[in-house]
Amino acid sequence: MTAPEAESIRVRPAPRGRSEWRAQAPVVAVVAIGGALGACGRYGLSLAWPTPPGSFPWATFWTNVIGCAVIGVFMVLITDVWAAHRLIRPFFGTGVLGGFTTFSTYTIEIRRLVDGGRLGIGLAYLAATLCAALAAVWLASAAARRIIVGRQR
Repeated sequence: MTAPEAESIRVRPAPRGRSEWRAQAPVVAVVAIGGALGACGRYGLSLAWPTPPGSFPWATFWTNVIGCAVIGVFMVLITDVWAAHRLIRPFFGTGVLGGFTTFSTYTIEIRRLVDGGRLGIGLAYLAATLCAALAAVWLASAAARRIIVGRQR
């Protein structure tokens, strides 16, 4: 058998069809809906707490810290407490909290501060957000595990 003949006999995977799309469509839909809700919450917070040019962006800072704390509690709930429906994690974790937290705005605000000659505030914002967000996830998940999971024993 020649190489071209062997190539024609090789089994090729079937193209992805509608059944795969139908399986993924609910996930895409709940992420989109959750993302819209989270983004609206973030936008509302930015309107309620505007940042004057050149100053520390407190609204974005607290949005990211709060979002990270909530994801810490959420992960404990869906991994240690109850078996969540398959769409809960994409809806709330990826959608709502992904839309609510805004690390892209964080980087833009750092650049604006640095470009505007506010290097000290920009670097403080960079470090404070990173440290506070990581601490929020860790502390919230540890507290949730201790409070929620501890009560179940």
